[in-house]
Amino acid sequence: MDRASLEAYFVSLGEKPFRATQILQWIHQRGVANFDEMTNISKELRTRLAETTEIRCPEVVLEQASDDGTRKWLLRVDSGNCIEAVFIPEPGRGTLCVSSQVGCALDCSFCSTAQQGFNRNLSVAEIIGQVWVANRALGKTRLDPMGADRIITNVVMMGMGEPLLNFDNVVQAMNLMTEDFAYGLSKRRVTLSTAGVVPALDRLRDVSDVSLAVSLHAPNDALRNELVPINKKYPIQELLASCKRYLEGKPHRRITFEYVMLNGVNDSPQLARELVRLLADVPSKINLIPFNPFPNTRYTRSSDAAIDVFRDILVKAGFTTITRRTRGDDIDAACGQLAGKVLDRSKRKLHRIPISVVAQQQ
Repeated sequence: MDRASLEAYFVSLGEKPFRATQILQWIHQRGVANFDEMTNISKELRTRLAETTEIRCPEVVLEQASDDGTRKWLLRVDSGNCIEAVFIPEPGRGTLCVSSQVGCALDCSFCSTAQQGFNRNLSVAEIIGQVWVANRALGKTRLDPMGADRIITNVVMMGMGEPLLNFDNVVQAMNLMTEDFAYGLSKRRVTLSTAGVVPALDRLRDVSDVSLAVSLHAPNDALRNELVPINKKYPIQELLASCKRYLEGKPHRRITFEYVMLNGVNDSPQLARELVRLLADVPSKINLIPFNPFPNTRYTRSSDAAIDVFRDILVKAGFTTITRRTRGDDIDAACGQLAGKVLDRSKRKLHRIPISVVAQQQ
């Protein structure tokens, strides 16, 4: 429950609305999951809350630590389904990558999550629960009111799933991330990543002001249709028009475009120049992401030399361009590698023929 929901709930109990901020601080800032520990709330109210509500986080099935300091949690959200969340430490910042769905329905061809199929949307509790679990596991059980000495400084909705296909729950969870009495993150430090669900992106502009990242991966519709199938429904020009609308009234903001580098597929100098022309009138930052392999994929990572040439063309054209450093690949926590455990209601996995079988048939 966010602050508005909690305030309404406490008023319905005959309590003052300020009880909501107390509860938010106990749960999200102090990491408390037991009403008996909430010492500034009357014993009578604590008993009533224990009888009528619950504080329950996702179950940690497995926690892994990478050699580079990245940490990954496998979290059980119901019987048979698990999701993954990843913390990436860097000098001066710590980024938590959060999932929004069990699996993903979009079937992007280069993403391990997509190969697992799709089961369901995560609830608000299951989304914000990932932040709560990571905060506790990282040893930060109390947040400074001014945000000082944070361990988690940024949250990115870039884990399993397409956030805009779980719109209401994702927005409410992000509201808790930016709530002063919960996690208190700046809206610029919460990023939603989308493959381009245009109607939902237009709707997002009306209810949220978080940072936006777009999984582009190709500068033309023919190639993007192959890599990101939702492009067939919402082609690039329609997507970019929505991106521009999202930035209206935000003169100092930019869209981050994510571009996974696939050897011999989308990494040629010609395509880099095409990308320059495509984004010429869109305030942009471009993240080049070396492809992270997973079992049975048909793709390989672009060479460092090819990535450098691609990047240099973008930089020379005036784009802020960063080659993302691969983190956590030794524990399958790198971008595109999150898989979790998905009871595939979409039956997608049943329709796939393993690459090895195709090779034998050929």
